[in-house]
Amino acid sequence: MAKSSRSTARSALVLAAFAAVLAGGLAAAPQGLPGVAAEGGAGKEKPSYFTTLWFLDEASRAGKSWITFHRPNYALVFSYNTSPNLAPLQQADPAKTLVKPEIAFQLSFKAKLWQDILGRPVDLWVGYTQRSFWQLYNFDDSSPFRETDYEPEVLFNVRTRVDVLGLRARFVQFGFNHQSNGQSEPLSRSWNRIVANVGLERGRLSLLLKGWVRLGERAVDDDNPGIVHYLGCGEFWAYYFLKRHRITVMLRDNLNFRENRGAVQLEWSFPMFPHIHGHVQYFQGYGESLLDYDHHIRRIGAGFILCDWE
Repeated sequence: MAKSSRSTARSALVLAAFAAVLAGGLAAAPQGLPGVAAEGGAGKEKPSYFTTLWFLDEASRAGKSWITFHRPNYALVFSYNTSPNLAPLQQADPAKTLVKPEIAFQLSFKAKLWQDILGRPVDLWVGYTQRSFWQLYNFDDSSPFRETDYEPEVLFNVRTRVDVLGLRARFVQFGFNHQSNGQSEPLSRSWNRIVANVGLERGRLSLLLKGWVRLGERAVDDDNPGIVHYLGCGEFWAYYFLKRHRITVMLRDNLNFRENRGAVQLEWSFPMFPHIHGHVQYFQGYGESLLDYDHHIRRIGAGFILCDWE
């Protein structure tokens, strides 16, 4: 497993280096594209999802608060996990029990700290994401929170506007990410990463490529050895917008074909109220939460999501 982890870490380093080269090229490239109306000019097309989410043009930045949504904010008021991970909880409390239905929700916001750093098309953001799994329906155990993951990060966002393989590259990001569950031993889980992301769009389709390199820890301090073997060195997100609906696909794989580990997440968001949409989510694989990073999960849930794409 150690050899596999080193291999995936090397792959992540190559990915990060490639993204760095790409960012330099994109930032230096001409900012206008032939045959495409300039954003902010006459006859411009509706701002894209990433443009609105990251304030990528003047119109998106004008008069807007510098605190905004980061990742999706949703609550699955009922979700069903076919295989709850009881083992780590029973290490701390042998009498612990879990039920398969529970509530899962995510809160995520970001704030811009510095716009147009040194006169360049680069912004500095800080983000915070919290994802919780609440055993509300476990009445025999007083409905406890089973797991909460806290994820602050710092990102430099390089605004770009060039074509790459028929897609428009909107941004390249670099930064630092910390994720932990705030627990004490034996339930403590945490890791630190250097991250690199690329946002691409075409029409109704938005693609987000995310890569990372884990920062090493001493073996005695490592709460989750082998996490790279289960979560790999990156993931792929695709968003497709059809009228007021959004279809989302997330794919993740460790790229180790002898001991393959990965995950897929499928989402459908549909209109209900002006700023609140219905939300259905399916997850299968490893790494749904830090406590479950090495446990295979199969979950389906339904609830609502705060709409950030209209």
